[in-house]
Amino acid sequence: VPWFLALPVAIVGNMVPVLVLVPGLDRLSRFLMSFPNPLGRLLTWRAERLRLTQSHNFKKYGAIALVIFVAIPLPLTGAWSGALVAWIFRIPIWKAILLVGLGVVIAGVIVTALTLSGTRLAEILLAK
Repeated sequence: VPWFLALPVAIVGNMVPVLVLVPGLDRLSRFLMSFPNPLGRLLTWRAERLRLTQSHNFKKYGAIALVIFVAIPLPLTGAWSGALVAWIFRIPIWKAILLVGLGVVIAGVIVTALTLSGTRLAEILLAK
């Protein structure tokens, strides 16, 4: 599949779950907190700990922090984790979707560029 077809499909495929996750995480957390259970308490505790320990970074870098977090193509970063970060820091839904979307596009461009350059390098090395 040519890269110029694969890239938009990958971006759309990455964003579909985000459209469900960003508004859904808030609803899920409210549901879990509506009755006593260990999962709800764990979720609340972990979210509060992250807010306390990382809020200075988020305040310092603002919305660009979420974009960078999603844009770095490493394990445990990306659209799904970005949706969770947006929920933890209480970023408004549409702003979170746009920021995660921008990060997904940047990550897609980075991965595409690395793949194309690696493919070209392999062609050069194997041709000799």
